[in-house]
Amino acid sequence: MSKDKRVLYTGEGKAVEQLLIIFTINIVYVSFFTIRMIMVMKGQKLLASFISTIEVFIYLMGLSLVLDSLDNPFNLAAYCIGWGTGVYMGSKIEEMLALGYVTVQIVLDSAHNDISRVLREKGYGVTSWEANGKDGQRVVMNVLAKRRNEKKLYDTIKELAPKAFVISYEPKFFHGGFWTKRITK
Repeated sequence: MSKDKRVLYTGEGKAVEQLLIIFTINIVYVSFFTIRMIMVMKGQKLLASFISTIEVFIYLMGLSLVLDSLDNPFNLAAYCIGWGTGVYMGSKIEEMLALGYVTVQIVLDSAHNDISRVLREKGYGVTSWEANGKDGQRVVMNVLAKRRNEKKLYDTIKELAPKAFVISYEPKFFHGGFWTKRITK
């Protein structure tokens, strides 16, 4: 390889390395951003503050690399693609962490279904009552579960009541009930 080709290769190698650095920095930055936002929503202010300190340091490193060479569209592209990938990675990390709780409301078409007993035996908090629907009597249940057990809960519901109408949401505040004793442990 001639000397000219080696210089050219070295320059291209550094350019590719810079693109990878920008891309990676943005993945890490946006993942931290996502986790910080989750911690804020879960009320974990101190942890969110600590994460934000790391997050902004990483952000400034990546931004400075891009701003140093705004004329390079590849750096901008690496920044944008890294951002999008970071959003995806952050959401996957959030799914793996599965912090908090979920409340699932189940509406059954039969008052004779044994699902509430089975769910209680599996350790879920269940409150049930009779209701009236368009097509007659219904049983409505609120079930509280840890988010990491959410899929197991859905699988159990599908197995026991495949036609049930199911809605889920994340509760933010707890007071009273037997679950609050479990939560504080």
